Amino acid sequence: MSPSPVSPDPGSNAMIGESPAFLEMLDLVSRLAPVDRPVLILGERGSGKELVAERLHYLSGRWDGPFTRTNCAALAEGVLDSELFGHEAGAFTGAVRRHAGRFERSSGGTLFLDEIASAPISVQEKLLRAVEYGEIERVGGTGTLTVDVRVVAAANTDLRAEAQSGRFRADLLDRLAFDVVRVPPLRARRPDIPALVDHFGRAMAADLRWSHFPGFAEEAIAAFSAHDWPGNIRELRGAVERSMVRAGTNGRPITAVVLDPFGPVTPTPPVPADAAGSVSSPDAPHVTPLDRLSAAVRSAGETPFDFHKVIGHVEGLLLDAAIQQSANNLKDASYYMNLSYDQLRTIMKRHGRRARPRRNQV
Repeated sequence: MSPSPVSPDPGSNAMIGESPAFLEMLDLVSRLAPVDRPVLILGERGSGKELVAERLHYLSGRWDGPFTRTNCAALAEGVLDSELFGHEAGAFTGAVRRHAGRFERSSGGTLFLDEIASAPISVQEKLLRAVEYGEIERVGGTGTLTVDVRVVAAANTDLRAEAQSGRFRADLLDRLAFDVVRVPPLRARRPDIPALVDHFGRAMAADLRWSHFPGFAEEAIAAFSAHDWPGNIRELRGAVERSMVRAGTNGRPITAVVLDPFGPVTPTPPVPADAAGSVSSPDAPHVTPLDRLSAAVRSAGETPFDFHKVIGHVEGLLLDAAIQQSANNLKDASYYMNLSYDQLRTIMKRHGRRARPRRNQV
């Protein structure tokens, strides 16, 4: 098995996946991006809401304007008010000069308001006017400023329930929710996990200055795929990076997955080839697909034999050899076989091999 070279810039802001839930979400984002209206993004913690907001911005007509992030939960009420809308000199103790808020600094672009449910009611009132009319007032100011900003907000709570209880302004929710993008949790897109593990692994290998990324063994991929991931993609990335640091670099695929940093390190059990979509048997690692190919070619000399059956068997073994040689990276496998990616996928489908998801970049 040949390890894959490490890219100097793996691109940590990639959106990767081909699961139906993920592609459906991406399709809605692509439709909403050019529509200059507020969008509300809902999803669990660590599911990638900020990446969705970035995609909305960079696929919109505002792509060359600023993309400004604000975590409403990270700032106290007075600080959040000043940060969003700015303040005049002398507005409060320590305000020695005029400060342009993030609405002003985002003019012509997009302002991403994360954890919007944490914004105090007083700030929500000012947000409502900014979203509906594009008008703001600095703290301590007397004049009204006009800004050209698209607001994209995100929450990991049920905002409708928050509005019904009076903790969130219903009229602001109506303005923000021109449409709602629901980011699926990782457990709803398990087919994407192997590609995400590979992506984060390559990025971490570059950070660790490894010359090659050996990949994770199939039993490790199975362990990643079986976990429920309450922390979603953020938790998965941490587990991948932690497992690599614990394993060190020895040129061999990583077998031990460290899901819980507080728990013991336990090697993952081997997974049968059929269950993991493996191209080789863990019980007989010394038998390679090329060995089986040689045996199949030799058996073709027997008479009589079914020509089409033997050719199909040889094609499958060549496919297995290419996938194993490329460490289960289909892009490398297609290059190895001198095929296009789509041709490789067609052959894999014909032989019942499970394909790893292709990447979608922001």
